[in-house]
Amino acid sequence: MKTAIIDLTYLLSAVLFIFGLKRMQSPVTARSGNVLASLGMLVAVVATLFLKEILSWPMIIAGVVIGGGIGLVLARKVEMTAMPELVAVFNGFGGLASALVSGAELSQHIAGTASSTFGLVSAITISLSILIGTVTFSGSIVANGKLSGWITGSPISFPGLRVLTVLLLIGAGGAMGVMIAMADAFPELAAPTIQAAAGLGASALLLGILLVIPIGGADMPVVVSLLNSYSGLAAATTGFVLNNTALIVSGTLVGAAGMILTVIMCDAMNRSLANVILGGFGGDDGAVGGPDVPEGKTVNETSPDDTAILASYAEKVVIVPGYGLAVAQAQHEVREMADQLEAQGVEVKYAIHPVAGRMPGHMNVLLAEANVSYEKLYEMDEINPEFPTTDLAIVVGANDVVNPAAREDEGSPIYGMPILNVDEAETVVVIKRSLSPGYSGVPNNLFYADNTKMLFSDAKEAVAGITESIKEMQEA
Repeated sequence: MKTAIIDLTYLLSAVLFIFGLKRMQSPVTARSGNVLASLGMLVAVVATLFLKEILSWPMIIAGVVIGGGIGLVLARKVEMTAMPELVAVFNGFGGLASALVSGAELSQHIAGTASSTFGLVSAITISLSILIGTVTFSGSIVANGKLSGWITGSPISFPGLRVLTVLLLIGAGGAMGVMIAMADAFPELAAPTIQAAAGLGASALLLGILLVIPIGGADMPVVVSLLNSYSGLAAATTGFVLNNTALIVSGTLVGAAGMILTVIMCDAMNRSLANVILGGFGGDDGAVGGPDVPEGKTVNETSPDDTAILASYAEKVVIVPGYGLAVAQAQHEVREMADQLEAQGVEVKYAIHPVAGRMPGHMNVLLAEANVSYEKLYEMDEINPEFPTTDLAIVVGANDVVNPAAREDEGSPIYGMPILNVDEAETVVVIKRSLSPGYSGVPNNLFYADNTKMLFSDAKEAVAGITESIKEMQEA
């Protein structure tokens, strides 16, 4: 009877996961989709713990309260700009949990308390779970360090790195081979299996570090997405270890979703996954500071007042939000500026690059938080044909995603990357603190174009200044 109830509960969880993912496709329904998926996970966890008599109700409730409380605090405190770092940590803990559960299952086989015998399937699934879970853990911690800044964002390498990585891969494969080969002799000859599992865990721990440190900080969001996929695969593998249907289904969904997101991000940057992993692209040098005006080039500076005049006399204005907007938390000021312009008959649209803000959907969430209507957000392919008929494009903190070098300079590292063609607008105002290049480290010729005006300022202050000037003009 209990088994039937658990199976039905897992089926309900799987349905909730799938419907939750389906509703996450649109910002309008994403919130309810998240609630549905979370409810599915809660139902599966409670059913497993209670119906299998692993924990009592008081312990389950205490766990829900403590875990939910930690999640609530994190959700309220973490800035939107720090979401990639938080996701990296979650991936790492997910991978570590999968590896530890598989290690615990192996210890139960050694103690003779496991509900099944240690055979070929157990050896394969446990070793895979330890390998994928541990690589995910150490790789995610390094990714978090590069995104947070406590590890340099520049690619880290040393002589023999590739050779050492290959040797560790061979060592991990050998350890898995030993565990599989000794499956029939278990538990009489348990020592080689235990030693192989320990060696596998140590090799995987180093592998995760060595696989991520050579990758530049600019590619870390892609790496985080890939590690998210790995954490799902580790969970699915652990589901086979525990014969847990809910874990298999949820892990597979997470693994597939993470891989799809990785592919989307690679396509948005016109790069292959192999190029991301081996490219060593971007770093700290391009993230802070910047060059002076290059010899032979000039910059046209502007002010909030002049930008307000340009915007007020325009028929169509396209706003291009970027990472600078997210850092300054200027989404509310941008929405207010757009409201003022629309009140006097100006058509306002928002152009969203797939990786603007460093993660797909980042800008959509930020603008939704400021009550910007989803109908006003336009994807890159939709808005690019409209730039030639746009009177004014206001770039708020975006850089690489509007760099014409991606379209014009075949020698540029970002050549071929799909961009927003803001340079085709009649006038472009770029709100930015300096002329420093974007996270890719590639200088942006847009800043020196004849139709571009630079407004050097914090995004929040600049947009608020423009809005104030528009109001004064309306009242005059």
